Amino acid sequence: MFKKIAIIGPESTGKSKLAEDLAAYYNTVYVPEFARDFLSGLGRTYNQNDLLQIAKKQQESILFYQFKANDYLFVDTEMIVIKIWSEFKYKIVHPWIISELKKQDFNLYLLCDIDVEWEYDPLREHPRHRERLLKLYENELEKRKFPFIKISGLGKQRTLNAIKAVDDFFEE
Repeated sequence: MFKKIAIIGPESTGKSKLAEDLAAYYNTVYVPEFARDFLSGLGRTYNQNDLLQIAKKQQESILFYQFKANDYLFVDTEMIVIKIWSEFKYKIVHPWIISELKKQDFNLYLLCDIDVEWEYDPLREHPRHRERLLKLYENELEKRKFPFIKISGLGKQRTLNAIKAVDDFFEE
């Protein structure tokens, strides 16, 4: 059975690149973040209902890619990300997202630290709230007692730190 690893954290912390790099290193697949393509093609400002659609499609993608994984499945974004996004922006979370979050069965979470410089992107909204958002992620993971490791480092070192974290975690 493969191990599921979620890659989460505030925006512009290298989640997508890390998921791609880890999948390449472990010769497996990763689940891309659905929100980016969805929002890029939306043609309007997104709203709270769109977050529910994003969450449902992200879950569908996870199920789809599970059948292609070998020993590991790396997932770029999952329900914690969408929950925090919804709480932060709208102060409310759809019950379906909470329900799905309770059912998640990731073996490990890699929480991307905010030590990388924030890069502008038209889909990114919170360059000045990264510390606050990181704390929300840490609190959520701790509250749910989900196993996580914070990943820091710049460039290739970030990937190497994540590889070591994964290897060490599953070696025990």
